[in-house]
Amino acid sequence: MMIPKLTTDPIIDEIHRTRREMSDRFGGDLVAMLDDARRRQESSGRPVWHSKHDEQNDAREPD
Repeated sequence: MMIPKLTTDPIIDEIHRTRREMSDRFGGDLVAMLDDARRRQESSGRPVWHSKHDEQNDAREPD
């Protein structure tokens, strides 16, 4: 039985490396990563797309 040779994809390797670096930077804390992403997004000044679903949820009053 032949075992197929594993090949590496440099793009996939870069994705995994970036994910590890981000995880290490925030100690694996997903909430901290998302908070940082929101801060960077807001400070960028770029427009942010919101779906109609988001607008409907924003229009609802809290329970």
